[in-house]
Amino acid sequence: MNHVDLQVNGYAGVDFNGNELSAEQAKHACDVMRSHEVDRCLATVITDSMNAMCARISRIVDAIEADDEVAKTIAGIHVEGPFLSPLDGYAGAHPKSEIRAATIDDAERLLDAGRGHIRLVTLAPEQDPNGITTRWLHDRGIIVAAGHTNASMDELDVAIDSGLSMFTHLGNACPSSIPRHDNIVQRVLSRASRLSISFIADGFHIPMMALGNYLQCVPDKNIVIVSDAISAAGLGPGTYALAGQDVHVDDDGAAWAKCRTHFAGCATSVQTMAEKLRQELKIDEARIRAWTQTNPARLLEGK
Repeated sequence: MNHVDLQVNGYAGVDFNGNELSAEQAKHACDVMRSHEVDRCLATVITDSMNAMCARISRIVDAIEADDEVAKTIAGIHVEGPFLSPLDGYAGAHPKSEIRAATIDDAERLLDAGRGHIRLVTLAPEQDPNGITTRWLHDRGIIVAAGHTNASMDELDVAIDSGLSMFTHLGNACPSSIPRHDNIVQRVLSRASRLSISFIADGFHIPMMALGNYLQCVPDKNIVIVSDAISAAGLGPGTYALAGQDVHVDDDGAAWAKCRTHFAGCATSVQTMAEKLRQELKIDEARIRAWTQTNPARLLEGK
């Protein structure tokens, strides 16, 4: 099965957020991804200073433009941040010191660094309360997703009306203890007919039992499985880099931030996630193909 993964921070020892990324490293990551049945991906750059993010985006573009094999695999760039919630739990692995409110000027800097290769931006609607930056990005053909957010229903609806069309890794990037009924998971599920929603199906970020419940609330055409892979993907236990952070992958395969209070990306491939969906949730092949191939490919094609 030829998967399409919209969130890859790195792979096979290569950190797409690294300050020394080369075309050769990117090609190695792409070669291993293809051997793991991922034909296309979005290389993901996470929150840092604007200068650091723009430099990292530019290095990925250099690699895409330098090597045809990289260009075939990296279909574009997913910018996750810096317009995210700075609150504990919602910020996740993103450095709070670099999180900021959304502005068109900053968004334009990121897009300029991407030289036409940025396809997806994840932001928190409460950091763009009038939807101005969301609308600006949408009008330029960028997929805009909410994520790392505690947006209210009103803020979420303003964002959707401004062009928001996706939610990034629902069930994660929020505190482990949240209000029982009115919380970001329930709010987003209530808008599942209007949003494509991505999930990390490694069994760590969301227990498979809970994931099964979430999946029943979302139309099949709106479900997207992402890996959120980091440089550890495809390698096994150890300590790996993610945008200057050390991430520890334990013997079970869970990727932990240094503080061990939250996950920092993922070490599990989409190929393995598809197998978990088959074996643990008894999902049929047609739906797995839709969630890991057809639906993300449709988003990339603007359909």
